[in-house]
Amino acid sequence: MKISLNWLREYIQFDLTPQEIAEYLTDCGLEVDGIEEFETVKGGLKGLVVGEVLTCEAHPDSDHLHITTVNIGGESPLHLVCGAANVAQGQKVIVATIGTVLYSGNESFTIKKSKIRGELSEGMICAEDEIGIGTSHDGIMVLADDAVPGMKAADYFNLPVDYIFEIGLTPNRSDAMSHMGVAQELHAVLHTHGIPCSGLRHPNTGDFIPNAKKNPISITIENSTDCPRYTGLSFENVTVKESPEWLKNRLLSIGIRPINNVVDITQFVMFEMGQPLHAFDASRIKGNEVIIKNLPEGTLFKTLDGGEVKLSAHDLMICDAEGGMCIAGVYGGLDSGVTEKTKSVFLESAYFNPVSVRKTSKRHHLKTDAAFRYERGTDPELALYATRRAAHLIQELTGAAIVSEIIDVYPKCIEPRKVKLSLPEVNQVAGKEIPFNEISTILLLLGMEVNAVGEEDLLVTVPHNRVDVTRSIDLIEDILRIYGYNNIEIPEKISYQLPKRNATSSAEIRKKIAGYLVNSGYFEVMNNSLTKEAYTEKFSFINSEKTVKLLNPLSNELGVMRQTMLFSLLENIAYNINNKNHNLRLFEYGNIYEKDASENADVTERYKEYPKLALAVSGKFGDEQWNQTSREMDFYDMKNSLENIFVKLHIPTSSMIMEYAADEMFLQNMTVKIGGEQLLVAGEVHPKILKQFDIKKKVYFAEMSMDVLQRHISRKAVQCKEIPIFPSVKRDLALVIDTSIHYAELEKIAYKYGSKLLKQVSLFDVYEGDKIESGKKSYAMQFILQHDSKTLTEEEITKIINKLIDAFEKEAGAKLR
Repeated sequence: MKISLNWLREYIQFDLTPQEIAEYLTDCGLEVDGIEEFETVKGGLKGLVVGEVLTCEAHPDSDHLHITTVNIGGESPLHLVCGAANVAQGQKVIVATIGTVLYSGNESFTIKKSKIRGELSEGMICAEDEIGIGTSHDGIMVLADDAVPGMKAADYFNLPVDYIFEIGLTPNRSDAMSHMGVAQELHAVLHTHGIPCSGLRHPNTGDFIPNAKKNPISITIENSTDCPRYTGLSFENVTVKESPEWLKNRLLSIGIRPINNVVDITQFVMFEMGQPLHAFDASRIKGNEVIIKNLPEGTLFKTLDGGEVKLSAHDLMICDAEGGMCIAGVYGGLDSGVTEKTKSVFLESAYFNPVSVRKTSKRHHLKTDAAFRYERGTDPELALYATRRAAHLIQELTGAAIVSEIIDVYPKCIEPRKVKLSLPEVNQVAGKEIPFNEISTILLLLGMEVNAVGEEDLLVTVPHNRVDVTRSIDLIEDILRIYGYNNIEIPEKISYQLPKRNATSSAEIRKKIAGYLVNSGYFEVMNNSLTKEAYTEKFSFINSEKTVKLLNPLSNELGVMRQTMLFSLLENIAYNINNKNHNLRLFEYGNIYEKDASENADVTERYKEYPKLALAVSGKFGDEQWNQTSREMDFYDMKNSLENIFVKLHIPTSSMIMEYAADEMFLQNMTVKIGGEQLLVAGEVHPKILKQFDIKKKVYFAEMSMDVLQRHISRKAVQCKEIPIFPSVKRDLALVIDTSIHYAELEKIAYKYGSKLLKQVSLFDVYEGDKIESGKKSYAMQFILQHDSKTLTEEEITKIINKLIDAFEKEAGAKLR
């Protein structure tokens, strides 16, 4: 947002440099991103000086050029060749010295020393259009006799110098979206810090005296929810013309193009006070009535710029007896605007529902300065004041007569918010004691009403335009930013209490898993929860009935909420492969979203989101080394990562049920359930899906439910014990079993019957072939036995192994090979 220094000085006087003002504004929360010097005349008349023509003679080789000598206050006069017919000895003129840059529209040229038809010319005597302060080119500009040679042209014409502050305004500070709002903030800061400044001066509304007490145009509000207040005022005998220079310069300084005096006044008041206004050509209001209502879905409306929009039934409209004239708070209509032919004007000043304006602006992609303010929240009490201010200016600049009283339709008065503030809480948050009087003064300077409630409490009435102040902590923030954070001393002693951490909280679990994955070579990625609607159409395993669609998507690429994290990770992989990064191990925390489309679904519970952890691997396990070759990663690399996560979280894999299948998403997938709940699904992504992303390598993907994972984490405390000093013993068994039996079943049997001395079980070979009968396979398993307090004897080892063999035969039908 742009704020003009000269404009600001109309409401508060001070003796500070632009840089000092920027520091004070930034310190109070209105961060100044930059300062620019504004030139009412392009180039600022730099290099232009007043000169006196000492001599003027005809050029010997030209019938229209003159050779002159001009005194510009230097040691010697300049020799200038001039082509103007009106140049004469004794004149005071404007001279462009060597090096001066003159502008003509978007083009520029630099004055250089040159010879014109053999005669030296050390500059140029200028016409008013050549320096940008007029349009005449009939001859050179002749100044008054009292002009002093050598005076800078900018000083002679009293050219104002202005500085423009670019303020990075946060969306919650709607109160500071005007010069008056910024002036109030600056006044509060300067007054609090004892910097000399004037009192705050409010815009002049003049004497409001209507010429006739009649209301030629009636106002009706049919939708008071979206338009709680609407005021209108009628004018006649309006002369629409170009605005005066002061008004044009005010608008130009903040980047607004002047149009005509009536429209410029509405713009001026909006940037002055923060209240948007709209001027209608009253003669075009059919039926002499203004109706604020919604029009039927699909109604076509022509906007001020000649475009056409198809209205939603939720769009609030300003209508006359026959149809829409304006999209309320957003955009004017083509057929109701003020033109040079306008003689009567109806002025609108209203308060519109911020949510309604924002949705309409977003729906039709219409971004205007009015919508920018309405959607952040304007002050309903400002509507009347802004009308009076604009009426004063319209009378002054157009010669118009007010022919009605202000019609103020305000069905239900919006009461200001009241917030209770505890003084001990202020001091506790601040870290120091701020005097009661200083707190009250700061709040009063910010336009709030303060009433004492008891000895240590205040009841603060908050202005309507302070939509960001809803709690006591918001008031404390206001107090501290005006008081100055730099005035809060750093204490000599800082106390800190370590927070009690819950090891099984979702944040701690995520941190632990992320730490393991990063140390294992994975990279964490973060993707948008919004994704392409086209994915729903392309892949049948995405349930379109459960898709959550956005009503006003930013683009077609971000139209729906994701039902799986697969697509975003595939986009990451495709991007990396295209950038020559082929070996990838990625993980992401995020949510997936679904809706219950059934008729019986409760509206409050229709939309659901589920936290997930997704893994994706592709390419080789590592780079080639001189002493080792790399290998392609496979499903078991990712499965190993998942199992290690379970180990770290003390989730026993023996309690999990694993099912294997194939579907449209995976060539082969593994579904893991625990306690009857699906924990994760993992597998090799189907080539048909990879083809859509132009990925030619194999990709393995897993998606795990963080909710289910957290419910099954062991709450048992980790116990530590000494490392055994006695040796362990290894024994191997080769078992012939049915092909339907999985290793997990054998591992479970081993730990069940192997006694406490069995420390570890592992599978080191699998064989299926002609050496054993059909339908069978051979598992070679290793068992590690160890006693904590002695060395195991052969007899004890044999007893345990025999017990395991019997258990395998009884429970799994296994035989020794």
